[in-house]
Amino acid sequence: MAILARGFKARGKLKESTVVATVMSNLGFLVAMKEAGINVAKTAVGDRYVLENMLENNYTLGGEQSGHIIMREFAGTGDGLLTALQIISEMARTKKSLHELAKIMRRFPQVLINVSDVAKEKLDSSSAIAAAVAKYEAELGDTGRILLRASGTEPLVRVMVEAQSDSIAKDIAEKLAKVVTEELR
Repeated sequence: MAILARGFKARGKLKESTVVATVMSNLGFLVAMKEAGINVAKTAVGDRYVLENMLENNYTLGGEQSGHIIMREFAGTGDGLLTALQIISEMARTKKSLHELAKIMRRFPQVLINVSDVAKEKLDSSSAIAAAVAKYEAELGDTGRILLRASGTEPLVRVMVEAQSDSIAKDIAEKLAKVVTEELR
């Protein structure tokens, strides 16, 4: 999506220099977009929310980390073949290999722990969880991020941590998962 966003912007096809992505998008993507002068409109997880935002604001490009990329000029849903063709088109336009184009973004290590069998509806009201998140967000500063969310489809809470290293992300995710388990069981 980063490659396509830069390409769309270069060709004047990225409405308001904005791409739509979900809150689960990798921090490396957000950093790359900022460096490219591209805004990121964030939505809830799910390509339906991406599309809703795109339609509401007339944006042309959006998607989610799972690979669903929507290019409204061509379709109202994600299409892997269309995405592949657009990537190839960008390679031809720039005369760069995919490896070269991919260098615009460095993926941050991301750890996701699903904490099951918890009262997910109590997540937002737990002061202990909020305090733990605040503590670890302060530790990470601008070098990482934390996202806790109740699954919309399963009885669990997703704990996602991104950091500059796998070990830091894993350590914080495990500590937060433990707090979630203790507070919501």
